[in-house]
Amino acid sequence: MGKEKVVFGIYNADGSFLGELQYAISKVVGKSSCSLCELTHGWNPFGKRKWKTVCKSSDLNIQLIHRDEATASQLKTAGNLPSFITESDGGWVQIMGANRIIKFKNRPSELVSELEDSFKDSNE
Repeated sequence: MGKEKVVFGIYNADGSFLGELQYAISKVVGKSSCSLCELTHGWNPFGKRKWKTVCKSSDLNIQLIHRDEATASQLKTAGNLPSFITESDGGWVQIMGANRIIKFKNRPSELVSELEDSFKDSNE
C-alpha cells in the first residue's frame, strides 16, 4: 500500500546546475540559506541518511522540489521559502513555513513528526 498523504517541501533554491552553484556560493559568503536544504542534504548531494531514514518510516509521501520546479499556485501558498504544503479541497495549504522549519536544525525526525501531527489534527 502506498503512502496516501502527499506533502511538498519547497527548497529556497533553484534545481538547475546554475541554481545549485549560485546557492552554494551564496551560502559560503553568507548571503543565502535554506534550512530545508540543511535538513535534507546539506553539502551531500545524495542526501543525509538520517533524513532518508525518517522519510521511509513516515506515513507521509514527502516530495522535495526546488522553487523553480514549483507551480505559481504552490509558490503563492508557500510564501517565504522553504515551506511545506499539501493539497486540500482542490487547493494548496501551507503546513509549515520557513520560520518554523529553521527551528528543526539537525532534528529531521521531530520535523516529520510535526508534519504528521498536522494531518492528525485536521482529521479529528
